[in-house]
Amino acid sequence: MDRAEVDSRIRTIIEPFNKKSVAIADNTSFAGDLEFDSLTVMDFVAAIEDEFDIIISMNQQAEIETYGQLVDAVTGMQGE
Repeated sequence: MDRAEVDSRIRTIIEPFNKKSVAIADNTSFAGDLEFDSLTVMDFVAAIEDEFDIIISMNQQAEIETYGQLVDAVTGMQGE
């Protein structure tokens, strides 16, 4: 699965979590721009893991601060 397809699928998943309808770009931050709290992050990560059949470790989550980093991480995990 290429980055564009991962990006498209994550954009669909993020929609209900994006309460303020923030425009999503690669540099959109989850904490700052989207104002995700820890519970929202847990729910969002669970949705991503289910969609792509992957596990995102706590260490990986700590390193992912922006939308683009998430797309890159998920793209890299495909087929592992």
